[in-house]
Amino acid sequence: QVQLVESGGGLVQAGGSLRLSCAASGRAFNSYNMGWFRQAPGKERELVATITVGGGTNYADAVKGRFTISRDYAKNSVYLQMNSLKPEDTAVYYCAARMSPPFTSYDTWGQGTQVTVSS
Repeated sequence: QVQLVESGGGLVQAGGSLRLSCAASGRAFNSYNMGWFRQAPGKERELVATITVGGGTNYADAVKGRFTISRDYAKNSVYLQMNSLKPEDTAVYYCAARMSPPFTSYDTWGQGTQVTVSS
């Protein structure tokens, strides 16, 4: 069974930076597409960034130019570097993976890590 664990969240002032990490246990996810999602209270889950098995990336318009998703194959980890943070970035951030056929949906999730950006 695969376990995804996010870390790196916390409280930061607007304009600051945080780096979120997603580590896997039980099974490597280097061969799977990965994504970062976030959900703020009262709002629906939002896709933040994705990274393919080959390293291709996509970003939500709201974070484009500020966030960077990356993966370290040796460490079996995925990261989300968040710069120029804004209060509207405040949310619980989740790491997710597409691990089951047909690999079109995110079926494996972490527990989430809270990111709070103060004004």
